[in-house]
Amino acid sequence: MIREVVKIDEEKCNGCGDCVPSCAEGAIRIIDGKAKLIADNLCDGLGACLGHCPQDALIIEQRPAEAFDEEAVSRHLTKAGPVATSSPQGVAGCPSVQSVSWSDGSSPRAFDGSPTEKGTSDRPSSVRSEEKALERQGSQLRQWPVQMNLVPPTATFLKNADLLLAADCVPFAYPEFHRDFLSGKTLLIGCPKLDDGQAYLEKLTAILRQNTIRSLTVLHMEVPCCSGLVMIARRAIAEYGGEIPLETVKVGIGGELKE
Repeated sequence: MIREVVKIDEEKCNGCGDCVPSCAEGAIRIIDGKAKLIADNLCDGLGACLGHCPQDALIIEQRPAEAFDEEAVSRHLTKAGPVATSSPQGVAGCPSVQSVSWSDGSSPRAFDGSPTEKGTSDRPSSVRSEEKALERQGSQLRQWPVQMNLVPPTATFLKNADLLLAADCVPFAYPEFHRDFLSGKTLLIGCPKLDDGQAYLEKLTAILRQNTIRSLTVLHMEVPCCSGLVMIARRAIAEYGGEIPLETVKVGIGGELKE
């Protein structure tokens, strides 16, 4: 049949992986340093991935292709997880630990203690100690457990909650996590790369259906695989079928807010 399917220009593609988590069907993977459409029947042709390519390497074209198969998508996501990727050179793992560049041209790197925009390492330790004592605040955590796999959808703390879904690296990267984001919210944490993304989707959908959630905020790191949490949140809201305010926030690996 003739239908619309994504086409990837490999000459333009730099393998950044930004398109991978935006494909809810998991039809795109990074293979040998390039984005690849792994099967025509996994692509719905709607183009959700197009706006996430900084190289404009993706387009939608009409051509002979297998029909979109929702059952094949379901089997694929169950097997691989909804944000599964293959790293450059076929090395499995998060792009943040591979020797590749992200869309902004930066590369994975270790920190040397240099201050970020909000850093204080250039001041004497005695001054920093006094400042920490003055600024120290109590924990804003309102419930336990926090790991998404451990939180039952029937937990009483989910009722009428403002929900915060955070990648588990965020609190380590962003020093004001408790003050700026956690206060007044119910927390769920997880890693869409290392854990079962399909299980996360089912759990979050159940939480939305069984509780009155007033808002949902998603905090994720800037690495491409981490934005899978945003995809999970959007799909859960869509499957829930109701109106829930959604806010997404990206955190840089240096601790700065990206958006």
